[in-house]
Amino acid sequence: MLDLNDLKKSDFYYELPEELIAQTPVEPRNSSRLMVIDRKTGAVSHDRFYNLCEHLKKGDTLVVNDSRVLPARIYGERESNGSFIEFLLLEQKEQNVWEILCRPGKKAKVGTFFTFGNGRLRAEILDVMEDGNRIARFYCDGSLYEVLDEIGQMPLPPYITKKLEDKERYQTVYSRETGSAAAPTAGLHFTKEQLKDLESRGINIAYVTLHVGLGTFRPVKEESVAEHKMHSEFYVLPQKTADIINKTKAEGGRVIAVGTTSCRTLESVVKKLGKIAADEGSTDIFIYPGYEFGAIDGLITNFHLPESTLIMLVSAFAGYENTMSAYRIAVEEKYRFFSFGDAMIII
Repeated sequence: MLDLNDLKKSDFYYELPEELIAQTPVEPRNSSRLMVIDRKTGAVSHDRFYNLCEHLKKGDTLVVNDSRVLPARIYGERESNGSFIEFLLLEQKEQNVWEILCRPGKKAKVGTFFTFGNGRLRAEILDVMEDGNRIARFYCDGSLYEVLDEIGQMPLPPYITKKLEDKERYQTVYSRETGSAAAPTAGLHFTKEQLKDLESRGINIAYVTLHVGLGTFRPVKEESVAEHKMHSEFYVLPQKTADIINKTKAEGGRVIAVGTTSCRTLESVVKKLGKIAADEGSTDIFIYPGYEFGAIDGLITNFHLPESTLIMLVSAFAGYENTMSAYRIAVEEKYRFFSFGDAMIII
């Protein structure tokens, strides 16, 4: 029996064969498998993502995260001696000033200059933070985002070792607000055609923005779950989305978050305001078993890493025993895991 007063990181461990970690996306996007979980009974059934409409009802609302991934991994050299450097842009601090990860870090001392893309982009290290990250100022002609689009690589998670041929496959088809360090991967399954079909069936699509930081994927180091501190992330919930959600609730429809990021955005707003309303700000909400949900009635998500904050969120919504049982079934049935893997819907 799970002790909600003493949750351990190890409570969320499961065995995963390495060959089940998806290295490449499936084609077409919506041909991935879909596990369907009844959160009341824990019953599990199996389908394909292109049949998602069979598990939704007219009047339901899907809330998707329209954040777009920044091609934030860049390779360059130190200006003084040409030695190799790799930067990963994490969070914008001010105009052209970013918090970055870099390696090898010993080369990135304050005042050091680096160059990227045959001189298209220069960077100066301004500060070294306590955790080893750096603050860097970038110099370029025109927009930094445009330069990164030209020379940057997608910041794929370390468990994906194959090169991504098409950068757009690590973007959702509805991405538009650039700023994420990783994709909101539950949305990778949708095609534009499927979204149009869902809307034609009376299912609403509503948009929020949460810029995914790498903190979402940082491992939980503390054995006691309650001691873990989430990294803060910026979100926007527009007025139009608030209106759609409130109308859905008033008419008896269900609000289904597409991804843990959409879920965290909605729950952050309800926790802050006591209701769904237009809002923006930063959130470090940490959802794990024992949390009382105030916004969502369903969740579409991928299969997440053992002992991660993401599997903890899923366990909070679907129920701990239901979630861990579903993951055992997913391993037995050889579902594909993580960013390019298969999906589940919990309703």
